[in-house]
Amino acid sequence: MVHEAGDLVIRVTAMPTDLNPYGGVFGGWLMSQLALGAASLVTRRTGHKAVVVGATDFTFPGVMVVGDELNVYAHVSRTGRTSMTIVTRGFGRARASEDEAEVARGTFTFVTLDENDRPRAIAVPPAAQTE
Repeated sequence: MVHEAGDLVIRVTAMPTDLNPYGGVFGGWLMSQLALGAASLVTRRTGHKAVVVGATDFTFPGVMVVGDELNVYAHVSRTGRTSMTIVTRGFGRARASEDEAEVARGTFTFVTLDENDRPRAIAVPPAAQTE
């Protein structure tokens, strides 16, 4: 099933160690899940190692609690010579429900690397460069 927000790249359950001091899911944990999902998409699309060089536009429009499932979706918004920008959106779903609500979003820029950890050109078919 294709989601309006892009490819499903992460599905994980929030655990007690993922909480902030106030009992909600820590925003930093949400950001890290978005980044992991974005990295997965870049690597799948390019076939090469990629490292994040920028992260922007984070918002947290909803909340999650322990036991909620986080589904992270991602899509390519731009492909450059050696970089790729990925827009991510995270949706929380209560454990015993099918209803989901957006809880986080952010944008990541990655640079692909060669075997010597130097930037390498991305060879992506023109139709797949921007979705």
